[in-house]
Order: sequence, then structure tokens, then C-alpha cells
Amino acid sequence: MKKIFSVLLAAFTMILFTACGGSAEKSSAPEEKAEAPADKILVAYFSCTGHTKTAALEVAEILHADVMEIVPAEPYTPADLYYQEENCRANVEQKDSSARPAIKNKIDNPAQYKAIVIAFPIWWGAEPRIIDTFVESYDLRGKTIVPVCTSGGSDIMTAVKNLQGMCKGANVTDGKRLGIISKDEVKAWLETLKL
Repeated sequence: MKKIFSVLLAAFTMILFTACGGSAEKSSAPEEKAEAPADKILVAYFSCTGHTKTAALEVAEILHADVMEIVPAEPYTPADLYYQEENCRANVEQKDSSARPAIKNKIDNPAQYKAIVIAFPIWWGAEPRIIDTFVESYDLRGKTIVPVCTSGGSDIMTAVKNLQGMCKGANVTDGKRLGIISKDEVKAWLETLKL
């Protein structure tokens, strides 16, 4: 009987030792965390007068997207936007294709976004230079970039062409001019993008 008890005790001790050793081994190994796939949508907008903000927030609501305002490090004043003045800030920036106005804020964790809708007003037929700063601040490869604009009369085609040239490796869609179509039309257009 003593022999059987000794054998069982030895077997139990070995099982206990093996089990403890296995769990200690697992807890000391670093856990590998898989990076979450990009599955969210961001609407990033630049708006000085509020028109573009209104359009951007409508798009964000339809897409259930996160929202980020592109905030200039140096805010634009009414004098900066007085286009009739040859040397107003907006005119000077638009004439200089290398101008890159600084941005005060950044996207938190850009890797989480599969698509970024970029909303802006049209200045002198193109996107404001601060939009160029924005897109050049991030690695947008593999993302879908959707330009949307507000404008009194200009279309978005030049801005789309410019963004396609700057967003290498991204899928830049044709974009859309908002503020002239209904919310239902905006929704129908966004659905065609299959974001």
C-alpha cells in the first residue's frame, strides 16, 4: 500500500510540476498583439466661413464617421480671405504651389482609417494649400481618399487631380461638389463609393 501511495504521490507531484511549469512559461512570453485592421472612416474638413463644415458634418452623419477639423496653426482672419486684395494671405498662398500652411492638430491613430473624406472650399479653382499640408503629413497608401468641396461656382476637378498627384498609393475618388445637391443625393453618391 505504501508503494502505491508513493507512486501516486510522485505522479501527482510530476503532473503538478509540469502544469505549473507550463503556465509559468506562457506568462513570461511576450504577448503578440495583432494590429486591428483599418475599418473606420474619417471626415477631415477645413472651413473658414462654416459652409464646408456644414457639408462635412452632413457627410459624417451619413457615413457614421469620425470627424476632425483641420485647424490652421495661424487662424485665417477676414482680411486674409479678402480675395479682392491682391496680397491677402489666401491669394498669396494659392499663387505659391509650394506653400504649406502649418496645421495645429493631427489625426489620432491614422492607421485605424480605411477611408478619409477630405472636405474643403475651392480657392482660385483648387484646394487650399493647407489641404496639401494635410495630405502630405500622413502615409495614405492603401486608403481611399474622397475629396469633397464647397464652391460658389468652381468644380472640384483640379483639386482631385492635385490630390491624386500627392496621395501616392491611395485610391483618390473623383470627388463631389457639395452644397448644391440635396442630402438624399449626397447619400446616394456616397453609397456608390462602397466605403
